[in-house]
Amino acid sequence: MTALISLHNNVLGKVDLASNWLTPTLARLVFVAVLLVYYWNSAMLKIDGSIFSPSAGAFGQIFPKAAEAVLYDVSQMTFFQRVVIFFGTVAEFVLPALLLVGLFTRLAALGMIGFIWVQTLVDVTGHGVKLGSLFDAAPSIMDQRTMWTFMMLVIVINGAGPISLDRILRLK
Repeated sequence: MTALISLHNNVLGKVDLASNWLTPTLARLVFVAVLLVYYWNSAMLKIDGSIFSPSAGAFGQIFPKAAEAVLYDVSQMTFFQRVVIFFGTVAEFVLPALLLVGLFTRLAALGMIGFIWVQTLVDVTGHGVKLGSLFDAAPSIMDQRTMWTFMMLVIVINGAGPISLDRILRLK
């Protein structure tokens, strides 16, 4: 039994030493593998030729009830709606890109946390998605977005890891 405990402590002791760089690196890798293209595709649906020309898709994604009320006529968007769509689209391009390269990573992850929960609010209030709850047997949007948030919190707390522009800039 002592040999088993010793083996356990030796192996996991090495994992503990690696966790300083492994955990944030894996969190960024999982984000890139799972959510990078999701967010970039979503951003691409919001533009009509340029970032300054929001599409009917953007109007419908971010302000679904208002867009439906005017039959998705983008000329009916208010100035406020245009500003929100512009900054939301920029955030969907820029924040994932920063996480990809590991630049201003903690701030980008913090921004993504805000983005995730604004997105969730729009999904629930505007698109009628059922939020669900934690600690039940049925997977829900609450479960999904909580896991995304946790992944971003790992990055906020631990930084980008060694394979990042943040690390290169810190060394200089």
